[in-house]
Order: sequence, then structure tokens, then C-alpha cells
Amino acid sequence: MRLIKVLTLWDLIFYGLVLIQPTAPIPLFGVAQKLSNGHTVTTILVAMFAMIITAFSYGRMASVYPSAGSAYTYVGKALNPHLGFLIGWAMLLDYILQPLINAIWIAVALHTRYIPKMPYAVAALIVVAFMTILNLLGIKSSARANKVLFFTMCAVVAAFLYLAVHYLFHAQGWTGLFSLQPSYDPKTFHAHQIWMATSFAALTYIGFDGITTLSEDVENPKRNVLLATVIVCVVTGVLGGAEAYLGQRVWPNWHTFVNLETAFMDICRRVGGVPLFQAMGAVLVVAALGSGLTGGLGAARLLFGMGRDGVLPRKFFAHLHRETNTPTYNILLIGAVAYVGAVGLNYIGNAFEHAGELLNFGAFLAFMGVNLATFWHFCITARRERRRHLVTDAILPLFGFIFCALIWLNLNIVAKIVGSIWFAVGFLYIAIATKGFRTEAKMIDFSES
Repeated sequence: MRLIKVLTLWDLIFYGLVLIQPTAPIPLFGVAQKLSNGHTVTTILVAMFAMIITAFSYGRMASVYPSAGSAYTYVGKALNPHLGFLIGWAMLLDYILQPLINAIWIAVALHTRYIPKMPYAVAALIVVAFMTILNLLGIKSSARANKVLFFTMCAVVAAFLYLAVHYLFHAQGWTGLFSLQPSYDPKTFHAHQIWMATSFAALTYIGFDGITTLSEDVENPKRNVLLATVIVCVVTGVLGGAEAYLGQRVWPNWHTFVNLETAFMDICRRVGGVPLFQAMGAVLVVAALGSGLTGGLGAARLLFGMGRDGVLPRKFFAHLHRETNTPTYNILLIGAVAYVGAVGLNYIGNAFEHAGELLNFGAFLAFMGVNLATFWHFCITARRERRRHLVTDAILPLFGFIFCALIWLNLNIVAKIVGSIWFAVGFLYIAIATKGFRTEAKMIDFSES
């Protein structure tokens, strides 16, 4: 029995935009301004270039291997099952970090904007405990609630765009609206800083690859999945670039931000007063909470699947609560990691920045893997009777691999150390489990998430 292919190109595009969210670059803005020394627009556009090529590779591989495993499956099938497992292991880190980065942002917002007297550690504990309890109770967000949130975010972003344009034009005329400074200021531009900042700003696009998991339900998947992934990256980059551009024009000097993580809220207050400040703050908190909840539950389910299949110790990871049918131990473990990580990363510096770059450690390993798998499948191992195309089969995926590798190599030292330790544990595990890579690796069932 075959699934009925009912999803159109527009369905996929809408799904991708919901995954990424129209506010994606806004929580990143202040930190990205610091890292790029005032060139956030440039970093978003540089990252978009890498993401478009990678999205093209994802779309092509999805037509060959439609699966919930996405990058993990593509690398495992096209290159090597053991490499596929290591990519899956890197992706698992992203799942675990999703609640962490959202908990950090909400805790910072509570600590700096709403309840200043509350210590950051206490705010983080309250946020993580709240998300953990909701997941333990088995409370899920509905598709309708997600759509309402999406359209609310669109309305708030649209209000900001309009009010920012009005503010700049009223204050400075056309010269206030059009300037090269947000993209290139010779006084502060430094190529190395741009690459380092791009490795953080690339968080704007995280989630676009979720489109490929729907390829079995799509009309004309070879065409529509590829088009949708590329279009979503372009729309995200253009919208994110516009938000960052106007933000930089409204508030050119990032050194004067009260708090980097919530800097965009101050920009909203400048152009739209308290109502826009509160509206933007509310949608960002709710969006982060929703993302943290779904990310935490997704990670817990993924760990459950790995426990059930014997990839991880079954007694702990495959445990289910009798009444709620939730992986209780895994949810508690994810909550503990989120809290310890939020406090620990804050102790050594900017917690939000470190968490974001650590999340990109796994994401860009996956992106590199998909680009390499695309090159290998279509250029090296493709059937002889198939006509090869130099640009799409070789040049683009290899260029995408190199571009993503450059971004990955410019991650900060904390992300590299922690990510490398995580990757080394996965490498050691797979080496032992497969008796020195002589047997097949056990599969990670990403459909659980």
C-alpha cells in the first residue's frame, strides 16, 4: 500500500517557513552584531549562499532516499554506514541542545527584561523545570497552535518592518533607508570576524532540512522537495537580511545595547514604543518555549528509539511511563543537561553564543556530509547510462562542502572542544560496537523524533 501524495510545493514551503520561523534572526541579532563588529547583514547573506547550495543537495538526495533520517540516511547510504552513524551521532547533539539554547534565551530575557532581581541561575531553573514538567505530562502543542503562533510572528515582524521604514524615513529621509554600512563598513570590516560571525548567524537557517522528511507525501518529489528547500532558504535569507538591515540602521552602534541577547527588543521600542517592545518580547518567548518543548520531546523520543533498538542501554533509555506513555528518564536527562549547560556556559561567558555555535557543530557536519554524499552519489557511483552534469553533480556539492567546512572551522573554541569530545565518544562507541568497523552499525531511527 502506497501513501497518497497530497502535499504541494506551497505546502512544503509553508511547512519549512513554520519550522524556521520568521523571527529566526532576531534573537541572534545582538550577539551577531558583536561577533561581526556591525555586519550581521553580511553574515546572514554569506550563510544563505552556503545554505542554498546545501538545500540543493538535500533536495536531490531526498528524491533518491526519502527518509526521516535525512542527512544521516544520505551519508549512510551514499558513502558508508559507519560514517552515516557518526553523522547521526552529531545530529543527536543538535536534538539535545535544542531545549538548552531556548532555555538560555528565555532565562536571559526574564533576568534582564522582566524580573531583573531574579538571578540568571534561578530563571534558568524555572524555565527548564517548566518545560520538563510539561513534557513529563505529555502535553503537546497542536498544529493549529503552531499556525496561530506563526501568523502572529508574521504580523509582529510586518509591524516592525513598516515602523522601522517609517522611523528611518521620517528622521533621515532616503539616506536613512539606503546605506552600504550594514553590509560593508571599511572602518570595522574584518574578513576573519565575518567568518566567525557567520558560523553563529547560520543558526537563522537551522530547520530547513526538515522539509526533506516529507518527500514520501509530496507531489512530484524530485522537483518540489528541491525547489521548496531552496526557496525556503532564499526567503529566510532575504527576510532575515531585511530585519537585520533595518535593525542596524535604526541602532547603528551595537556597543550601546543594554543586553545583546534581547537587543532587538530595544530596537522595536525605538521604532514602535512599548507596544512593539512587548509584542516582540512575547512572541520570542512563546516561540522559544514552543521550540524548547518540541525539541526536548523530540530528543527524548530519539533516545528512546536508540534504547529500544539496543544502540543505547535499554533499561534506562527505553523506559516508558505507564500512564503518560512518555520516556520519563530521557525527559529528565534532557532537562538536567539543559540546566547544567545553561548555567555552565553562562559561567564561562556568553551562554547563548556558545550554545548556538555548539548546535552548529553538529548541523554543519551534517551539511558537509550531505554535500559530499551528493557528489559521490551523482558523480562517482551513478549508473553509467546516466548523463553526468559537471556543475550540478560535482562543482556545486563540492563547493557547498568547502563553504560549509569553512564556516564549521570558524566555530569558537568552546564549540570545537565540546563538539569534538561528543564526536570522539560516538567514534569510540561505533568502533567497539562494530568490532573495529567490521560489522554493520545499528541504525538510529530518527522517525521517533
